[in-house]
Amino acid sequence: SDLRQMLATKTVENIQFLPFLTTDANNLSWLGYGCLKGDGTVITVNAIGAALQTLYILVYLYYSPAKRPVLLQVLLLLAVVVTGCGYFTILVDTGTRLTHLGLFCSVFTISMYLSPLADLAKVIRSKSTRCLSFPLTVTTLVASSSWTLYGLQLHDPYITVPNVPGIVTSLVRFWLFQRYRPEQDKPYSPLPA
Repeated sequence: SDLRQMLATKTVENIQFLPFLTTDANNLSWLGYGCLKGDGTVITVNAIGAALQTLYILVYLYYSPAKRPVLLQVLLLLAVVVTGCGYFTILVDTGTRLTHLGLFCSVFTISMYLSPLADLAKVIRSKSTRCLSFPLTVTTLVASSSWTLYGLQLHDPYITVPNVPGIVTSLVRFWLFQRYRPEQDKPYSPLPA
């Protein structure tokens, strides 16, 4: 929906750039894990995800009025990816490479799933879920549940464990949507008496 909004309005107003960037980094990390492990499912899903996130980044960059900060963040991501590749291929021995990369991917994924909870105080204070995306919440629940089941099937804790917080944070966000229904949102603030 963010891509559709950028293309329709030809602006990036009210669209955050950081989620595109962190999701792209996450997809690239898991793509490396999938390649190292030889897991076609992880490779396919994350290659498609990385391609889509890169497309979102390019569209965001095209419509962004302030291109320099966006470009600097993209270059920082590329530097992190290149440094990570160098670390995992040169400094980590072959026997523990998959373990180190799996642990890195797990920590990164957990932090991504927990990041929407930063808006929790804002939602409770404003009694409004406007800053939360319902479609993203549904997608996160489906994706994290699917990856958790896939990880359980493979007995792979690096896939299973980091996706459990995705399920939990989605359920918390569903509870917030239930508690602060959109029709309760007031487009105005009451005047002080």
